Amino acid sequence: MPLRVLVCNDLPIVRDGLRSLIEAEPDMLVVGTTDSGIEAIVLARTRRPDVVLCGLELHGISGVELIRRLMREPGDAIPRIVALTMVDDDETVAALLHLGVNGVLVRDATGQELAASIRSAAKGQTTLAPELTTRLVDWFRRSNRRVPEELAAPHEELTARERQVLLLLARGLSTEEVAEQLSIGVTTVRTHLYRLRCKLDVRDRAQLVSFAYRAGLVKSA
Repeated sequence: MPLRVLVCNDLPIVRDGLRSLIEAEPDMLVVGTTDSGIEAIVLARTRRPDVVLCGLELHGISGVELIRRLMREPGDAIPRIVALTMVDDDETVAALLHLGVNGVLVRDATGQELAASIRSAAKGQTTLAPELTTRLVDWFRRSNRRVPEELAAPHEELTARERQVLLLLARGLSTEEVAEQLSIGVTTVRTHLYRLRCKLDVRDRAQLVSFAYRAGLVKSA
């Protein structure tokens, strides 16, 4: 079954462009487009998309309010959400992550990044635009915090391969790039990521990256 995507954006030309990019992917289908935050809620309930691609400027209610309301839907009705923002300041990105989005793309995102974010979101993973990941990494490096005691022990249980995967992930590599770097299969990388999440008691990729820097596993250059 193809991934079902709902596109929400206030500009017709952007909606049409996003539809074309998404439907060019063999495993994706656009189930609706809208410029209205209220209509987006109705479409999310009736067409049950796997992923909602959401701009922040919508008619009726804002994209942020739309995300907030979708997150309050009944458990299995909550879609995965990728936010597309023209404003990538730290406050906006932080607000989106706190809302629980599964991805944040900025205005110069490529079609390849768009497709990768949708696929990752559908799996429940969290991805950020490469430049946002770099800023997150820089923030952790600048913070220069001591490792909390509760973080000191868990990483000692990791295998050498799990550490390699975690370090490459923290440096911004995708699952496919980690597999290529380590000369192992993508499925094997995903298995390591699953075990890492279980061992470290974290939910997604963003929290794994956060753990790596907070625990001091990745050092400043």
